[in-house]
Amino acid sequence: MLRRSGLQALRALLELAGAGGEWRSVNEIAAAQQLPAPMLEQLLLQLRRAQVVESRRGRQGGYRLRREPRDIAVGTVLEAVGGKPQLLGDSSSGGAAEERVLLALGRRLQGALERELATLTLEELLYDLRSWQETLRNDGGLMLG
Repeated sequence: MLRRSGLQALRALLELAGAGGEWRSVNEIAAAQQLPAPMLEQLLLQLRRAQVVESRRGRQGGYRLRREPRDIAVGTVLEAVGGKPQLLGDSSSGGAAEERVLLALGRRLQGALERELATLTLEELLYDLRSWQETLRNDGGLMLG
């Protein structure tokens, strides 16, 4: 499914999205998200090459989003740091009719996943994050079930 690098990149980008365009250093992002700074630096470099973030050197430098969160698709982020998530591994297209039907199902599901990731934006994830944070604040951190 989702690779660890993809999840970590999304966490870093949510941190930057919440910063409202302010520059954030690797160490600030790493501390806030409890991620190793050297690994985060590599992810941010990949995201910079994909034109998702921009960087600035110096004391007031760091990283920030290159575009608005609404213009950054989750699929773009995942591809930049390690490729698209795959539901199924590579399989031959031969075999029994049942196998062919199941492989076709896998391709349909993969297509649906790719379409969702292409339209799901960082802005939507940020909204979901803030909604969860508000729920936890209002519930005192308790999950009622």
